[in-house]
Amino acid sequence: MEIFGIDLMLLLPIFILYLILLVTALVDLIRHWQVRKAPIVWLVVILAVSSFGPIVYFIFGRKEL
Repeated sequence: MEIFGIDLMLLLPIFILYLILLVTALVDLIRHWQVRKAPIVWLVVILAVSSFGPIVYFIFGRKEL
C-alpha cells in the first residue's frame, strides 16, 4: 500500500517501535507519579514532543528518583 509514493509497510516497524516507547514511558511515569518532580510537565513532554518526548523523558526524567 502506497500513499504519496511512500510504502507504508516500510514505516510500520518504526511506528510500532514508537508506540512501544511511548507506552513504556507513560507506564513508568504513572508508576512513579508520586516521586517525580513536576509529573504533569513530563506528561506533556512525553505526549507533545512527538517521537522525541519519550526519549527525553528516559534520558532526563528518570534521574529524578
